[in-house]
Amino acid sequence: MKKVLTIAGSDCSGGAGIQADIKTITAHKMYAMSAITALTAQNTTGVYGVLEAGKDFLENQLDCIFTDIFPDSVKIGMVSSAAIIESIVKKLVRYGAKNIVVDPVMFSTSGHALMSEDAMETLITKLLPVADVITPNISEAEKLCGFKIENKTDMLKAAEKIGKKLKGSVLVKGGHLKESADDLLYHKGEVFWLEQEKINNPNTHGTGCTLSSAIACGLAEGKDTIQAVRSAKAYITGALLAQLDLGKGSGPLNHCFNLNSAE
Repeated sequence: MKKVLTIAGSDCSGGAGIQADIKTITAHKMYAMSAITALTAQNTTGVYGVLEAGKDFLENQLDCIFTDIFPDSVKIGMVSSAAIIESIVKKLVRYGAKNIVVDPVMFSTSGHALMSEDAMETLITKLLPVADVITPNISEAEKLCGFKIENKTDMLKAAEKIGKKLKGSVLVKGGHLKESADDLLYHKGEVFWLEQEKINNPNTHGTGCTLSSAIACGLAEGKDTIQAVRSAKAYITGALLAQLDLGKGSGPLNHCFNLNSAE
């Protein structure tokens, strides 16, 4: 069985973060492990509190995982401080982690800031360079490239600017585009568009967490980057098309849409 580690924050409402990652990994029939960077008090209407884990305890979690059940891939989500980021990078390098997917989580779906400004430089200079794939949405890509993204042409310029500074691939997610939900993958100097019509579903809580975890699953399985991204895109499309409707705000996805209930 393939093993996937998620390093992220916990979402008590179950739609995003560690909980979404574990559901996604399980739906891919893989073994999920987690190192929690923060506890959050949140639901479909917003984030109401964040309690960050101490860096020493986070390092303890990572030591326990890497020295016992070595992961075939690693997904990294919410990392809210420079100290936490530095601890993660130290352990990834020390243990020779492979197939690293970083979702540079800066804001919740409801717009709540999840990363302090002083952590931004550490994310850019230390964590993103060790990643095999990064998955910014449009607002996060704007932070990374330094200019406004209003259309697919801007997405391409942003991906090229970000990608030329990194060894890994860049997936700029187009879910916030007006005309489509096309994503752009910048991989080894080449551009691949993953086209998708917009799905009429307002419940998008945890989509970024889910997609990055699905990509990590594909890489763990041995798929190349392009295949892993395409299969992850298909998975999240299915989860949205399932039209789960829970909560009073932007609700969660149906991560288990592809599981046969009869089994």
